[in-house]
Amino acid sequence: MRDFNNFNQSSQTPDQDSMDMIKKFASKYEGASEDRLISEIMLEAEKGRRNGTLSNSDIERFKNMLSPMLNSKQREKLEKIVSKLKNS
Repeated sequence: MRDFNNFNQSSQTPDQDSMDMIKKFASKYEGASEDRLISEIMLEAEKGRRNGTLSNSDIERFKNMLSPMLNSKQREKLEKIVSKLKNS
């Protein structure tokens, strides 16, 4: 996974590059455990926080872009991840 900066757009609608990155990420982690997936997301977010390139606004845009593609259970999990990221 590249970093969250790829989602740092004024629009919350994913462009083709963002969609391609999501598809690449999904195929890379297909079959991976939920824990591993969450761990990878958290690592990337922490890296962005450390180097000053990830804000709460960026995290919120990321969430808003992904949410429409998820079912209600997945959105609930995403909300928990977003909450952890914003408090990290």
